[in-house]
Amino acid sequence: MKKLEEITLLYEISQTLNEHLDLKKSLYKVLAILSNSMDMVRGTITILHPLRNEIIIEVAHGISETAIKNVKYKLGEGITGKVIESGEPTAIPKISQEPLFLNRTDSRKSLRNHEEISFLCVPVKNNHQVIGALSVDKPFDESYSLEQGIKLMSVIATMVARHVIKLETIRLEKDRLREENKRLLGELENKYRVNNIIGNSNKMREVFQMISQVSKSNATELIRGESGTGKELVANSIHYNSPRVKNPFVKVNCAALPSNLIESELFGHEKGAFTGAVRQKLGKFEIANKGTIFLDEIGSIGLDVQASLLRVLQEKEFERVGGNSTIKTNVRVIAATNKNLEQAVEEETFRGDLYYRLNVFPIYLPPLRERKTDVLLLADYFLEKYARENDKDIRRFSTPAIDMLMAYHWPGNVRELENCIERAVLLCEEGVISGYHLPPTLQTGKASDTLPALSMEEAVANLEKEMLIDALKNTQGNITQAAALLKTTVRIFAYKANKYGIEYSYYR
Repeated sequence: MKKLEEITLLYEISQTLNEHLDLKKSLYKVLAILSNSMDMVRGTITILHPLRNEIIIEVAHGISETAIKNVKYKLGEGITGKVIESGEPTAIPKISQEPLFLNRTDSRKSLRNHEEISFLCVPVKNNHQVIGALSVDKPFDESYSLEQGIKLMSVIATMVARHVIKLETIRLEKDRLREENKRLLGELENKYRVNNIIGNSNKMREVFQMISQVSKSNATELIRGESGTGKELVANSIHYNSPRVKNPFVKVNCAALPSNLIESELFGHEKGAFTGAVRQKLGKFEIANKGTIFLDEIGSIGLDVQASLLRVLQEKEFERVGGNSTIKTNVRVIAATNKNLEQAVEEETFRGDLYYRLNVFPIYLPPLRERKTDVLLLADYFLEKYARENDKDIRRFSTPAIDMLMAYHWPGNVRELENCIERAVLLCEEGVISGYHLPPTLQTGKASDTLPALSMEEAVANLEKEMLIDALKNTQGNITQAAALLKTTVRIFAYKANKYGIEYSYYR
């Protein structure tokens, strides 16, 4: 083969290897090019599986598919096995004279009036590690330099090795990302299971039942409730327990978007649709196709956008801003609001037809003041969460702290409770959260409008009682250890306990 022909061959192979991300398709094309350029009648690329020390035919040219699937070699077995084991190329002028030939593919028989076949085999290496072999059968030709053929094939084998490693790296990364995606999806499904929403009150049990009923459907939901009650958590639970769980879940806070941009954000826009639209942009409805879109604070959108939103809900179609093409979409809509939509409809700031289209399956989340039995459940959950995050050994609330949590009216609902417990964990350096770790709004009678104002004497007495009870709890009612814990005598401890009517046996 002339120099120019070799260069052309190598260029074609390089182009082929860079053209496809499909490994087998690329390697088949390489063998097809060799068939035309080197007068090859058969060719194989074999791969070594190092854990099994087994060599298999990855791709082949001129060999039956049955042979490709069934033929395997051990390392060091046959000519190909020895090439892979030694890492050294081999050229056999006439295979009929080579006793090491195994001919397991049953394809190496005399051709063209019983002409002899030459065999060339070179290792495919990743640095110094042999990962396979490239072999070629061609009609015997005395004028053909086997040495030059080996050199050319060694260059091709190097190109193939780089491609194999690159595609194997891509494949492994894809597999890793696929597994990571499955793991994260599993975590999300587990995190947003219905029984992971904390609450044991009757009103929350009704919410759980409604979530379970609606999750398996494609119905539109409207989640009602004050700010901080957990509307987004319910939306998450509905999506991650629905048949759309493997498809996108897109969240849009309508109140956070300027009125002049919300339509573009929801439905997208075409290039040049308005000043600053330098390229086409996909809207949230387009991105969420076949999945779920959560429209938080739906009551804050303007009347002009409400008309487009109504069309999406009814017709399942829309146009991008500045566009003429109608785009079909299959999206489940979950909306949430803390506003009185009925009043907004009466005041004509919210479309009545859109309200009725959204209100297919309403879910009402009660405020925390109406589910007082859940306060301690939530407080314990947040205590464990933030103690773990901040690496603190805080295990419980003191009795006065519990009383304060239960007495407060929680205008900010669950969100306020969570922030309150996080603050208390950061301030607390003991193993128990006391009343003085809680925010002033819970400690001040005027602020909470629930706790009575205390005199200094009463406050000191409450603190003493709290410390005595905590000490007895920590020592399982052992008065000697409890006194030592407070760095006082047993006599003083017993006197104070008797003063406040504290029974040791209660804590044993």
